[in-house]
Amino acid sequence: MSDAVERPEACDAELDASGLNCPLPLLKAKMELNRLASGAVLKVTATDAGSQRDFRTFARLAGHELLHEEVDAGIYRYWLRKA
Repeated sequence: MSDAVERPEACDAELDASGLNCPLPLLKAKMELNRLASGAVLKVTATDAGSQRDFRTFARLAGHELLHEEVDAGIYRYWLRKA
C-alpha cells in the first residue's frame, strides 16, 4: 500500500500475532474479525514476512478493506475494516 494513505488513529480491537508463523496470524485475525461488527477496525501486529501477501489477499477475497499497512524493523502492522 502507498505511504500516502494515513495510518488510522483508532481501532476497535487489536491482535498481537508476533512470533507466530504462517498461517496463524491470518487465522487469528479471521477469528477476531468474526467477533467484530461490520465496519469495525482491527489492528494486527505480526512478525511473519509472509503476512504481507496473506493479509492483502485475504482482504481482497473476503471483501474487507485493508486500510493501511506498515513495516518497521521486521514488525508488520495492518489495519483492516470488516466488511
